[in-house]
Amino acid sequence: MDNFNDAEWEENAGEDELFEHHKFTVDKGQEVIRIDKFLIDRLPNTSRNKIQVAARNGNVLANKVAIKPNYKVKPGDEISVVFPYPIREIELIPENIPIKIEFEDEYLAVVHKPSEMVVHPGYGNYTGTLVNALVYHFDNLPIKTQDYSGRPGLVHRLDKNTTGLMVIAKTEFVLTHLAKQFFDRSTERRYNALVWGDVKEDDGTVIGNIGRSLKNRKVMAVFPEGSEHGKHAVTHFKVLQRFGLVTLIECKLETGRTHQIRAHMKSIGHPLFNDNEYGGDAILRGTTHTKYKQFVENCFSLIPGQALHAKTLGFVHPITGNLLSFDSDLPKGFQEILKKWENYTQGSRE
Repeated sequence: MDNFNDAEWEENAGEDELFEHHKFTVDKGQEVIRIDKFLIDRLPNTSRNKIQVAARNGNVLANKVAIKPNYKVKPGDEISVVFPYPIREIELIPENIPIKIEFEDEYLAVVHKPSEMVVHPGYGNYTGTLVNALVYHFDNLPIKTQDYSGRPGLVHRLDKNTTGLMVIAKTEFVLTHLAKQFFDRSTERRYNALVWGDVKEDDGTVIGNIGRSLKNRKVMAVFPEGSEHGKHAVTHFKVLQRFGLVTLIECKLETGRTHQIRAHMKSIGHPLFNDNEYGGDAILRGTTHTKYKQFVENCFSLIPGQALHAKTLGFVHPITGNLLSFDSDLPKGFQEILKKWENYTQGSRE
């Protein structure tokens, strides 16, 4: 795993870094033994208790079926395991920060993350985060257990300036169950993004490994599929509205890499509007006229960072088995930017 400091972790961490995933194919000559012993021999620094907890929570599978801790592996079995990554212990200070809650029951909650809010405490961001707010508002989140220390209820993340829907687990079972849904890509997540340029295709797919830039460790870069750098990543997109110089698109993630949409769209020549880490905060399309420059800068001033919003979220409730689906409105600033571009485009045609 890449080495980087706590500030980079919090700013850049994607959902793929919240949980570690392992897959094994049992050798033909393997003796029949318990799953915990089988995994201990293959996963350094992993306790038997950690394996048993994962199995009880349905996160150890043989041939795509959840198994019990006393399961005995057989030659040819396909074994997969999901564990949370350990995170450095940080004192979590409950803070009475307002949270907009879309849905809540005794097992989970779906909340709206505003812009400029970091998800998890880290270097330089020990207070004012979503987690600080969660600890205050929900008193039964899995906070200080062996496996979930310092990461109450988090299944996935959004970047600091990305807005939208997040699901929060209230029990360890729900947390691991949802983690597996995200790993299996069985969740439904769609983002709205405003990008520079007139995207030629009405819909398309970007495929390319995503990993830390070899020149700037604070951002992600796209490498060729199959490269030794980065991880496989796939982003599907379709055009929602064209403004000539910018385009509103919907993105659906097939993988969940750090800064995936931001890096992928830049790689095809369409950085996100006002994305200061990927070059979108410069005037990349249009004229050099002072009036136009002022218009774009006024648009930039309406949001603190990239124009990216996690608009829809769907998943299966781990307890009830019901399919839950949620949709959220674009933030006010994002809506105002679109209105400005509509007016600008209309004025240019007249």
